[in-house]
Amino acid sequence: MKTLGLIGGMSWESTAIYYRLLNEIVRERLGGLHSAKLLLWSFDFAEIAERQHAGDWAGAGALLVEAARKLETGGAEGLVICTNTMHKLAGEVQAAVSVPLIHIADATGRAVVEAGVKRPALLATRFTMEQEFYKGRLAEKYDLQPIVPDQAGRDMVHRVIYDELCQGIVKPESHAAYVGEVGRMRREDQVDSVIMGCTEITMLIGRGDFDFPVFDTTRIHAEAAVDFALS
Repeated sequence: MKTLGLIGGMSWESTAIYYRLLNEIVRERLGGLHSAKLLLWSFDFAEIAERQHAGDWAGAGALLVEAARKLETGGAEGLVICTNTMHKLAGEVQAAVSVPLIHIADATGRAVVEAGVKRPALLATRFTMEQEFYKGRLAEKYDLQPIVPDQAGRDMVHRVIYDELCQGIVKPESHAAYVGEVGRMRREDQVDSVIMGCTEITMLIGRGDFDFPVFDTTRIHAEAAVDFALS
């Protein structure tokens, strides 16, 4: 089994879910007392979020590159950035190390294609919904047509992530708002599925909330990481 290096803490709420999922999946596949071989670099998310909202992606990238190099030096044989948004910097991170980076959008894109759908609603941070690093990758590599909420919907989805989920707060009214937003998009934009494109969203909604395909990027990414570790 290969050792995975996790670049986490963005936020620690979803990184904790990654840790549980990675170990559960390895145990399911290998049985007995098996668990994942992991190294974890966990950021103080306030330092990352400040750079995100200031548009200082170069500064954020330098921090991620430093973490990646330290994990590689520590023995990581593959890297996992435990967040969708910070895959904006995946190219910089991959260029700085010699071990492979398991890309969350690639794992998600393959899952959507395998499900036979094409136009997923994309719920994520404002950065992921409004910039092209994620949507563009899904379109160019997997011929998908991700659809994002309108401005009001994007504002709501982003606010809930940062003001609630990243702080461990899960509210019934936010659950209803997310489900309602996807329902509106389905009626108006004819989306055929939904990507939970922020790793904290798995805390709030899931497959049981919808009657069409739901793609939990946290679990999908964890599955892809274990595929690599056991390959």
